[in-house]
Amino acid sequence: MKVIIGCERSQEVCLAFRAKGHEAYSCDLQECAGDHPEWHFQDDIFEVLKRFKPKLGIFHPPCTFLTVTANKWLNDQPERASGKLVGEARREARREAIEFFMKLWNYDIEHICIENPVGNINSILPPTQIIQPYYFGDEAQKTTCLWLKNLPPLFHAKQVDLFNSEITHVCKGEMVEFKSGKRMAKWYVDASKESSNDRTNIRSKTFSGIAKAMAEQWNFQQ
Repeated sequence: MKVIIGCERSQEVCLAFRAKGHEAYSCDLQECAGDHPEWHFQDDIFEVLKRFKPKLGIFHPPCTFLTVTANKWLNDQPERASGKLVGEARREARREAIEFFMKLWNYDIEHICIENPVGNINSILPPTQIIQPYYFGDEAQKTTCLWLKNLPPLFHAKQVDLFNSEITHVCKGEMVEFKSGKRMAKWYVDASKESSNDRTNIRSKTFSGIAKAMAEQWNFQQ
């Protein structure tokens, strides 16, 4: 089937579906960071959707202006030397981010998945499912919300029961504790050592176990 993975340049999900024999493409305004640029559209996602007309769309809209962790920048305050948006400029950026999210959600595609961390959108449209990478074999924590349209929630199991023989859960991965008492996943903290652009790409990349589960469980026939 035809699959488009919007706002993805790593091709993690794209290649998982390609491995299952699907006509899958990644799409992002940035150039491809994966091994198969021939399977990547560097273009506006809505322009690509008009031409490609997929059966399944999986989207990873930017979460910069949707996260609740940045709510402090929504208040009116002096401009930041870093150029970080604050006040009305940031509130407008959030409105645009919500509009982009909802436009993807309401697009005329038979099957839709939107992935994002917990954020402002949760209070507008509750997610269908909340998952973690360690549910699917990756030793890491990253709370991930899925909004699903005409798709079943991703199956995962932490123990064998009468109906399921496969255990997909693994350990949660290493954590780092700061002097303040706050704890964060080590993989996330390690990403801070990279450049700003690389850090964003590392943190936004879909974990391979989740990508594989999507390709295996959403393997629809034409």
